[in-house]
Amino acid sequence: MTRTTTMTVRLGGALSDFVARNVGEDGVYENVSEYIRDLIRRDKERVEQEAFDRLKAELKHAFSAPESSFEPLTAADVIARNRT
Repeated sequence: MTRTTTMTVRLGGALSDFVARNVGEDGVYENVSEYIRDLIRRDKERVEQEAFDRLKAELKHAFSAPESSFEPLTAADVIARNRT
């Protein structure tokens, strides 16, 4: 079940003016809530993309390593290594 949370954000000066220019008849967004939700979604996508890019880089590095650099591990070895 999705939960809705109401949050209050205080902006002043240049930030408030910037938001006002992006909301309403002259802006891209109908209201401030719509604008903030879009910013949060974009930031979430950016964070997820950065994590994916880090994973791809690690996998690329691992797959390019010579076979001799790998050592056999059991599931117990992996679990023990990840506990420390």
